[in-house]
Amino acid sequence: MMGKLIRKHPMTRIHYSRYLFFSFIIIIIMFSYFISLIDISIFQSERQLFFETQYIDPLKDPSLNYRNNNTRVNGVIIVLVRNAELHALRETMVHFEDRWNKKYHYPYVFLNDEDFTEEFKKLVSIITDSETFYGKIPKRMWGYPHWINQTKAAESRKDMESKNVIYGGSESYRHMCRFNSGFFFRHELIEKYDFYWRLEPGVEFLCDIDYDPFRFIQNNNITYGFTISLLELPETIPTLWKTVTEFSKKYPQYINKRSVSRFISSSGATYNGCHFWSNFEIGNLNFWRSERYLKFFNYLDQAGGFFYERWGDAPVHSIALALFLEKSQIHFFNDIGYKHSPFQHCPIEKKFHESGKCYCDPTENFDVTYGSCTKNWFAL
Repeated sequence: MMGKLIRKHPMTRIHYSRYLFFSFIIIIIMFSYFISLIDISIFQSERQLFFETQYIDPLKDPSLNYRNNNTRVNGVIIVLVRNAELHALRETMVHFEDRWNKKYHYPYVFLNDEDFTEEFKKLVSIITDSETFYGKIPKRMWGYPHWINQTKAAESRKDMESKNVIYGGSESYRHMCRFNSGFFFRHELIEKYDFYWRLEPGVEFLCDIDYDPFRFIQNNNITYGFTISLLELPETIPTLWKTVTEFSKKYPQYINKRSVSRFISSSGATYNGCHFWSNFEIGNLNFWRSERYLKFFNYLDQAGGFFYERWGDAPVHSIALALFLEKSQIHFFNDIGYKHSPFQHCPIEKKFHESGKCYCDPTENFDVTYGSCTKNWFAL
């Protein structure tokens, strides 16, 4: 009887197939959900272990609090900016001053590949009580070195643009990345300083900062600090790792035996793309001025990848830091809430929000998002 019913109603087989299909989909969704829970659990445990065993908390050092010590060290705020970005910069500076610099009045150095207008200088200077200095970048720092084939470089830009690579067709972006990789710390207005905080137009600071990060890194022998790390686009750096590997073989004496190279490459054979997002940097300028870094930059520069490809200063900085430094010399500024759209770092600990120090949403924290490398940093 049942066989007759099935023969009379052939759609039953279709219904059964649909049942199997949707059951399979549900299983996949449930599996993905449980995998995500495992990932989150691993992230939380690795994060907790990092903060318990490795993290140096500046908030636990009373001598750093500005109420106890508001004297300055030899630091500067560096801003690479154009006249057209005036109002985006002013908005950023209001954030920056209100959250931190009004307590210390560190000087600003503004750099541009063109002359700053008088309007720019006037409207920027009234935002802060700090000294402000304005410098033009010389052609030797913002131009083509003699060994670059500019026709080949133009063809590369055109090819990348046709493939919709972000900034792939931009000539000025390449000059900027090369400048930030190898020259900003050698500009005449920067030469006298030891520490720097890189600031960019259009960013936001989401938490009060009641201590001096410059003094903190000086006291703790820290070379570099970051808030966000993420993956680089592989199409912008096809031969970067090959060039880095060649450098490492030629100059093995510069590679730190206790380096954090695993952050950028688990096997050494390939680059995983992880880098510190360099639109936020707090660091020691003397690292970039060191023999090892200058040798590294010059080697990359001679290879031509800043122009024939689109090597960014973020992966260049990060690879050098990972090869030359130990983990204790690189600091994750967890307490500094920071947003450079579309990503933000927002401290997840309740104390930052219940105290009123932060106004960001801790659930919108890029640290735990796909594409972030901060979880890799915790796991080292």
